[in-house]
Amino acid sequence: MRLCLSKNKKIAGVCGGLAQRFGLDVSLVRIIAVLLLLLLRTPVLVVYLLLWAVLPSEV
Repeated sequence: MRLCLSKNKKIAGVCGGLAQRFGLDVSLVRIIAVLLLLLLRTPVLVVYLLLWAVLPSEV
């Protein structure tokens, strides 16, 4: 399965897509993303926005 934006989304589908690709629970991925965002701020936000911009939508 390739990496793409998920239809199971709260904002953009990035966390849902990562969860599907790696076989993880989407809630776990979202919690990790929020914790990383709180700890690292700008780098995580930039990576999230880049993934949102370049990943294709789920068909």
